[in-house]
Amino acid sequence: MPSPRLLIGPLLRRVVGTRATVWVETSAPAVVRVRTADGAAGSASTFSAYDHHYALVVVDGLTPDSSTTYEVLVDDEVAWPEPRDPYPPSVIRTRAADDHDQPVRLVFGSCRETTQHATTRKLPPDALDAYARRLMADPDDADRPDLLVLLGDQVYADVTSPTVRRLLRRRRRRPKGAPADQVVSFDEYTKLYLESWRDPEIRWLLATVPSVMIFDDHEIIDDWNTSAAWRADMREQPWWAERIGSGLASYWVYQHLGNLDPDEIAADPVYAKVTAAGDATGILKEFGHRVDQESDLAHDTERWRTVQYQWSYALDIGRTRLVMLDNRCSRVLEPGLRAMLPPGEWSWFVDQAHGVYDHLVVGSSLPWLLPPGIHHVEAWNEKLAASRRPWVAKVSEQLRRALDLEHWAAFQRSFEALGALFARIGSGTPGAPGDRVGAGPAYAPPASISVLGGDVHHSYVARARFGAGMATPVHQLTCSPIHNQVPAGMRPLMRLGWSAGPSAAVRALSRSAGVRRSAVRWKKLAGPYFGNAVGTLLHRGRAAEVTIEGTTGDGQLRTVAQQRLTAGG
Repeated sequence: MPSPRLLIGPLLRRVVGTRATVWVETSAPAVVRVRTADGAAGSASTFSAYDHHYALVVVDGLTPDSSTTYEVLVDDEVAWPEPRDPYPPSVIRTRAADDHDQPVRLVFGSCRETTQHATTRKLPPDALDAYARRLMADPDDADRPDLLVLLGDQVYADVTSPTVRRLLRRRRRRPKGAPADQVVSFDEYTKLYLESWRDPEIRWLLATVPSVMIFDDHEIIDDWNTSAAWRADMREQPWWAERIGSGLASYWVYQHLGNLDPDEIAADPVYAKVTAAGDATGILKEFGHRVDQESDLAHDTERWRTVQYQWSYALDIGRTRLVMLDNRCSRVLEPGLRAMLPPGEWSWFVDQAHGVYDHLVVGSSLPWLLPPGIHHVEAWNEKLAASRRPWVAKVSEQLRRALDLEHWAAFQRSFEALGALFARIGSGTPGAPGDRVGAGPAYAPPASISVLGGDVHHSYVARARFGAGMATPVHQLTCSPIHNQVPAGMRPLMRLGWSAGPSAAVRALSRSAGVRRSAVRWKKLAGPYFGNAVGTLLHRGRAAEVTIEGTTGDGQLRTVAQQRLTAGG
């Protein structure tokens, strides 16, 4: 039997103080060790599920404020770096023990089809590939990012490449009615990650820059959990049960597990079960099906707790707090109660949004602030889809699915609640009802609040406007796609969504349907840009700025938008 080797990875996921986590997939059961040039080390045995093998290694003993190369050993044989690897060495960088005065750089974006798609769809150059090549050209760059924030659609289960489609055609046993060109089983999902993360530049980038991720719909299927009616229709498909269970289980393994810091990993009940089992297939299968029930029970807090698994998470880097929100799995979809987050998770989010920091960043796969014209269409549609007149509700539901009307604007209760939360935090009055914040020292508003978003296949910067007393600027920073494109015919409509006249007309239409006037107003500061792009959010002291860079025809990056977000912005 050949020696175990790396199939995917290493992925450098979280660096917290003097510890780091490194994720790998191996070809067979093994012991995986990570050791650095300055003596830090960690090891873990692989856990197995669906005949695949994974390890998440916690590396301990790193030196603060340092940069050190590392290698990965699988059963005591060096598996990374690979022999004759032409790329710079992968490193783990730590921040100073007291890092409050260090700048924080977050690179972000969403929606990346693999380079395999480019051969058939003639996509523009991959922005993440371009970003990786730029880092490779100057591996000692002091401006290297602290974190890569991937905001959804890291893989496309429903839009597969020619390579994956050929694999699917060779499969003999697939559920009845399964779409011929879409993945369904856990094993098929593994091929998506193998194809995407073994791209040489991407593999080097993920081994060198810490990363966190959150899903959007295409990790499962387009329009995932858009409504209760949608869920009812999908459950009638004979292949859906395997698709949703496999999609959530594979997301937990490949993406979510690495989002956790070492202490959170140790406390995660699913991780404890899978690492204790000889074969965790049954555990992950049950887990995937159980957590899919969240949207059915999310309105009932007590019953919801029996199936709930929290995909949202939070972390601090220096004086920046990042809260990543699940916009998909845990939605409340019952008409009249629709919400992006169930009550219990919303309370958790409110708690995380308060604290001692200079900058609050909310990672949301779906933009909070859309072009106003599109926002009002979604709010209007949500109202009509809940109509007591069956034919109105039916037509509105059809329109919702056809036009993908399922962003924050289509969850008006959550849209307004998020704006109200930002207003309280930014005005220095966080103790409003529902905030669950006890008495304490005087509260200083943060220097900036930023909502990172993707999904919509164009990039822009918008600023929210609140009433008097709002001290903190609030911005929507949308960067999408990393590697995809929006149909040319849709671009004029998206631009039109920012125009005052059409937006006012659609706003009047939504008001006529009973949509209440929003307490939030917003305007575009930069964009829209429709090419492939990555964004960089920079915090330096209490100053903040964002840069969006798009790809050129020869695969380089150029600045397409740059905006100060604090004083003078």
